[in-house]
Amino acid sequence: MNGRFLGTGATGQDVYEYALLRVVPRIERGECFNAGVLVYSRSRALVAARTHLDEAKLLALDPGADVAGVRAALRAVEGVCAGGEAAGQAARDDAGRRFRWLVAPRSTVVQPGPVHTGLTTDPVGEAERLLELLVK
Repeated sequence: MNGRFLGTGATGQDVYEYALLRVVPRIERGECFNAGVLVYSRSRALVAARTHLDEAKLLALDPGADVAGVRAALRAVEGVCAGGEAAGQAARDDAGRRFRWLVAPRSTVVQPGPVHTGLTTDPVGEAERLLELLVK
């Protein structure tokens, strides 16, 4: 089987998918800001999350926001990505199923954005790069 079908191209780069995590403090207003990124690499069986909550932005959009609750929701996403006990019931699922579950549309304060694709030799490093570029 050709490596391209497994997600690795001739350049040694892996195809990866990513989605931003958005905080929508007041659903009815539709205002949001980026607070994290999810990265999935099928060829490496990896799903990773990097998060950064800007409390000032959150409170500017909703002075009564539950900062601790939003922080807990972001930590829960990180836990699902990490697998093991922190993933709860999702621990039995492979990385791809966990990623698909995390990027499924939902109407909560922490929401996934659309899924995008790219190429990288370092999916974990890509998660850090995207966090710096698109979130912080």
